[in-house]
Amino acid sequence: MVSLKHLIAIAAIAGSGLLAPGGSLAQSNGVMTAEEMTEAFKKQKTRGLVIVPSGQQPATDSTAETASVATTPTTDESTTYAKVDPQDQVNIQVSFDFDSAALRDDQKVKLVTLCQVMQAVDVALFQIIGHTDSSGSTSYNERLSLLRAQEVKRHLISSCGIDENRLKAVGMGESVPLDAQNTRSDENRRVEFQALG
Repeated sequence: MVSLKHLIAIAAIAGSGLLAPGGSLAQSNGVMTAEEMTEAFKKQKTRGLVIVPSGQQPATDSTAETASVATTPTTDESTTYAKVDPQDQVNIQVSFDFDSAALRDDQKVKLVTLCQVMQAVDVALFQIIGHTDSSGSTSYNERLSLLRAQEVKRHLISSCGIDENRLKAVGMGESVPLDAQNTRSDENRRVEFQALG
């Protein structure tokens, strides 16, 4: 049986394509570590929560209100997308063939470390968000991004053993680029993972 260390090493050697929060490479080899992913999910899970002693009113946090994206996402379930600060995002550059949502075998290795983290972290619900660049029409990109997020969800269920009830797929198309200066940039074509609770 392959150990967790071996799986992580395989992912690193294969050029996993995991992006550190904000799109920057976490280490010189470009791999976001399991620890970095775990910390990002912990931050995401608690974002927007304010613990207030009983009898007191919480202060309003204007940043939490403005973090929501006005665009209505295309989803496979009823849910919404709240934009996460770039340094707290967990993004994976999963490459798909042109006009295809099929997860290629050479891309599955990119999900190995993420799979291990998702199994180990105390998160009840993850949202898988597909993003595209701005090539193509808005409606086409929304649909394609949803199909790709659903394909990653299917893989995490069938190959990783993540419970289907812990995963929701969302397609945001081109509406939330990482690189807003160049909306056709490769880094905008990504799958983002959020811990919802």
